[in-house]
Amino acid sequence: MESLFSILKIDNAEANRINSNPNKLHTHHYEELIIGNKGKIQHYIDFKTEVYESPFVSFVTKGKTHQITPIVDKDGCDFWVMRFQSEFIPETTFQLYQYYHDQAHLSFTHERNFERLLVLSNFIKEEMEQDAPNMAIVRELLVTIFISIEAERKSQNPQQADLLCNQDTTFQHLLAILEENFRRPVGVNYYAEKLFMSARNLNKITQNILNQSVSELIETRKLTEAKNLLLTSNKTISEIGFELGYTDKAYFTHVFKKKSGMTPSEFREEINHLASK
Repeated sequence: MESLFSILKIDNAEANRINSNPNKLHTHHYEELIIGNKGKIQHYIDFKTEVYESPFVSFVTKGKTHQITPIVDKDGCDFWVMRFQSEFIPETTFQLYQYYHDQAHLSFTHERNFERLLVLSNFIKEEMEQDAPNMAIVRELLVTIFISIEAERKSQNPQQADLLCNQDTTFQHLLAILEENFRRPVGVNYYAEKLFMSARNLNKITQNILNQSVSELIETRKLTEAKNLLLTSNKTISEIGFELGYTDKAYFTHVFKKKSGMTPSEFREEINHLASK
């Protein structure tokens, strides 16, 4: 994807076309938002498979390994798919990484909130069909879509929403610093110092938002990258561990198995088997 933004519709015919040539496990260098109005999707993401019924939204952050299979049910299939570069809405993208860190999907319980998404999506489609679309308008409409999504999220879990609002800025900065440094052998104190706060207070923030300590968050990011490398590269287990700051292969294997329930070799074998289907 070379453009900053694109939008497409998946209907019955497109769903059947996709299913006739199933897409394999993959990553992409852009962000992807799926708005499911009719039908279901079977989605492999975060190294597990789930089936979701409409109405829902699914946000796939850049670099995540995933695989989507649209399912046409009795009402048919009707999805909007929007793809955009992170810099198209940079501030909003940071928040999305936070909200969708462990859960790619949000099912809607309020019909009005979801209907708003469909109206905004149609506005975006109409603008993109112009000879010279105004990307500033598209950008504002996309931001409004995400505001509407978060309104739904807050209505479902208001207590969590208040915590995220109060601690949002610090967590955004932590994620940015983590993304640049997670391969390095640095711990909680390094990140706390970068954020001009104590390790204790930083741990409180990550516990409130993710129910994880900073150390667990760092380890989770390392192991997510390890899984991506096991899937997308031919590097040895030792090479991957070393690249992520684990100098001892046995310790890397121990940590990986503790978190994933299988060794790196077993994970690579299982994922390759799944990808070959």
